[in-house]
Amino acid sequence: MKPTEITLHPLDNVRLANLCGALDENIRQIETAFDVTIARRGEHFTLHGSVPQAQAAVRALRHFYECADVSLSVDDLQLGLIELSNLSQAVPLAPVLMTRKSELHGRTPRQVEYLRQIQEHDITFGIGPAGTGKTYLAVASAVDAFEREHVERIILTRPAVEAGERLGFLPGDLAQKVDPYLRPLYDALYDLMGFERVTKLFERGCIEIAPLAFMRGRTLSRAFIILDEAQNTTPEQMKMFLTRIGIGSRAVITGDLTQVDLPRGHKSGLAEAAQVLSEVRGVAFTHFLKEDVVRHPLVARIVAAYESHTLARNQQQQNQQ
Repeated sequence: MKPTEITLHPLDNVRLANLCGALDENIRQIETAFDVTIARRGEHFTLHGSVPQAQAAVRALRHFYECADVSLSVDDLQLGLIELSNLSQAVPLAPVLMTRKSELHGRTPRQVEYLRQIQEHDITFGIGPAGTGKTYLAVASAVDAFEREHVERIILTRPAVEAGERLGFLPGDLAQKVDPYLRPLYDALYDLMGFERVTKLFERGCIEIAPLAFMRGRTLSRAFIILDEAQNTTPEQMKMFLTRIGIGSRAVITGDLTQVDLPRGHKSGLAEAAQVLSEVRGVAFTHFLKEDVVRHPLVARIVAAYESHTLARNQQQQNQQ
């Protein structure tokens, strides 16, 4: 297969160095994202791979070269690669969120749809693979609603189910016991509001952790409630959670149905809710795909590989029956 060649011009050694990164790390990221091999001599690049992928990588090189008047971090590169992959799709104008990260917005059409659905519906489900921004965008929407005084509290909950391990007895009070399960939500809050402000809001009760097992009997009003890792709820827990929602509240339920950690034979409450509530007015669903992954470029390919493996295994089982 004939290689694709490109020469970046006008030559600017500073831009070239920023584009390539330390030890050509940025070039390696572009190689991974487009499944090509890139050889470089100065400003001249030679790309080996399928023609469509090589051409996409060329567009990426030109794009990042134009942006390389400052140093490009790995985050800049990976988020830029996500946006480049969606240029062929019509990405609607994303809602503006009031957080301390002014550049925060939906990177893919489904992420933008997800943010809109959260703003327009009282209950929103975000279902899809790891790395698609389900939890982070839910927390960002909660912060936005709180800052605009649409709600008085942010409530975080998650089922305490280990991912294959048995953690045994955890010391400490209730908050300390569930901290490991809620850490991704904490990290997002710290990123979007700052550690000191989040700490003060916890002290005032404006941000609350509410372990799912202890929510029965409560009515949560004027609150933004996030149920994370909902694939690990039972149908009974999911019904209980959904019926806690009070006046002026908004709920977002996130989960990945390919990563259920419930004991074998137990049905996921998220899977059942997706069937039972699909036609209920006021409830919205966003189903993310591997194209929405906004982590390391390899994550999308890992998700795709597992999807292909699962489809092949299911097909083989059907043929054996």
